[in-house]
Amino acid sequence: MANTPTTGLGPTVGSGAVRVQPVMASHRSNLDHLAPYMLMLMMRNVTSDGFVIEDPAQRGMYSLPGCVIAAPSFPANTPGVDQDYVYNWVRDAAITAIEIASADVPTSGGSVQALIDYVNFAAACYNNATPIAQDEAVTKGHACFTVAGQVRPWTEQSDGPALQTIAMLRAYDQLDAPTQKTAVDQIEKNLAYLLTAYRQPTTNLWEEHQGDSFFARSVHLRCFREVAENRISLTVPNEVAEAITWLDRALATHWNGSYYVSLVRPGSQPPQSVFDGYDVNIDIASACVYGAVPCTDPKLLATVAILRQQWSDPSSASVYPINLADKARGIGPLFGRYPKDIYDGDVADPVLGGHPWALCTANVAEVYYRLAGVITSSNKVPFDTVSKTFFEPLGIDARTKTAAAATMLRNAADAMLRAILFHSDHYELSEQFDGTSGYEKSVHNLTWSYAAFLSVLRARNA
Repeated sequence: MANTPTTGLGPTVGSGAVRVQPVMASHRSNLDHLAPYMLMLMMRNVTSDGFVIEDPAQRGMYSLPGCVIAAPSFPANTPGVDQDYVYNWVRDAAITAIEIASADVPTSGGSVQALIDYVNFAAACYNNATPIAQDEAVTKGHACFTVAGQVRPWTEQSDGPALQTIAMLRAYDQLDAPTQKTAVDQIEKNLAYLLTAYRQPTTNLWEEHQGDSFFARSVHLRCFREVAENRISLTVPNEVAEAITWLDRALATHWNGSYYVSLVRPGSQPPQSVFDGYDVNIDIASACVYGAVPCTDPKLLATVAILRQQWSDPSSASVYPINLADKARGIGPLFGRYPKDIYDGDVADPVLGGHPWALCTANVAEVYYRLAGVITSSNKVPFDTVSKTFFEPLGIDARTKTAAAATMLRNAADAMLRAILFHSDHYELSEQFDGTSGYEKSVHNLTWSYAAFLSVLRARNA
């Protein structure tokens, strides 16, 4: 935190109250031991038949088992935040389910109840995704539902069903027989939708604009590849092979010579962003974590290099002051969404430049860990004229030994995770950190923040 005393205890602000936090502990923490605790914090936002929550926006409406709320933040109980996150986003829920399926969760008869609940809740939401009076455009790609599985007027986002399919494939062996049948049925329905949607523009990851989304296309590609290689006797539609080829080519069209463009105006050549200041966008790194973009792609690495520079270089107009303070501590940097972001949890009070996010930082760190793993296993550093802007600031060049390069990458990623922990509230993770002070801000206990941290720990330990 900014101006924290060296005694190991410092002030932090959360939910309008001043708390005490062991801020210096993050320098000594063994990152390997954090996964069980982060899993526990994440699971507080997953409902079951024994853990039921009431919809704060609709009194008397209660959650079904398997609902994954984005966060327990509601304007009435979260000062300084005017957003209601007590909803189930298809994307967030799928990312959460992947982490549950990847964790060492106790089973009953070989199955995990939380995953059984997830699949059944997802199927209920899909069945409820029909046009409603407030929004006649509701499709099977609807992004957001109430805790009871009812449609919430919101956007259509085609990456959600793809991530949901990936999650169900990952969870399949931890489901009981009836739920496995439900999962296969839901996957087949998702595929029918995706095969009509993957070539079309969609609402992007940050739910702000529509266009040809690099993130969505990457997730679609991963989804179709995993379906094509499935081991659960899932029938693969003939159109999947064509979709894989098309998406592989479409992703390449987002390269503008310097970086991957996040959201392209359909038909624009060379690729033009849909919004000034929307690039370089963190969702390119997220497309590696959740999609099909390999961590060794030199163009991905060149894009990540710009992401790091724009928020940590003192000469950058987008630099976060907290990253300059953290550099002196030997931690960081923290990453945000895009240069002209204005969202901080309170849309009525926009802040130009935005703030760093826990999940964004974790996603970038995961790219580093994955790359270190590939370098170690392949005994090759993917250094070339495009990727050198990524490697050189780390002290890596064409002569660097693979073991040394992997160590440098892991150390850099560790520093990012330690910055997240340093600014956390007893390891509880909000959506964002203040770009100047480092204090947590926006909605508290964001489910995706925990899921992203669990994901990066898995990459670190791999």
